[in-house]
Amino acid sequence: MSKILAADDSASMRQMVTFTLKGAGFDVTEAVDGVDALSKAKSGAFDLVLSDVNMPNMDGIELVKNLRALPNYKFTPILMLTTESGTDRKMAGKEAGATGWIVKPFNPEQLLSTIKRVLD
Repeated sequence: MSKILAADDSASMRQMVTFTLKGAGFDVTEAVDGVDALSKAKSGAFDLVLSDVNMPNMDGIELVKNLRALPNYKFTPILMLTTESGTDRKMAGKEAGATGWIVKPFNPEQLLSTIKRVLD
């Protein structure tokens, strides 16, 4: 069973993501922002990180940069799940090391198929 770290400052979005992923058999750990996610990533091993872009304390782009600096997360898939769909934000995410970009509101099947694709 793959372990996924899901970071989003919206409790309802975390619940929806967790519900979708746990229903598909994934082990999910939630984080309330980038600082929380980075701390959890350092203390555990995750197969994939799913992060919002706009969060307090540390946004998703900074989280990606910090994760990519850690030896255990150099090659871990990191997907951005966000309302941001602008090319400049996507480029900033890609430059930081994000693997992919999913725009909210997300379709649960699309989320699962994207996760399965990057985990294979």
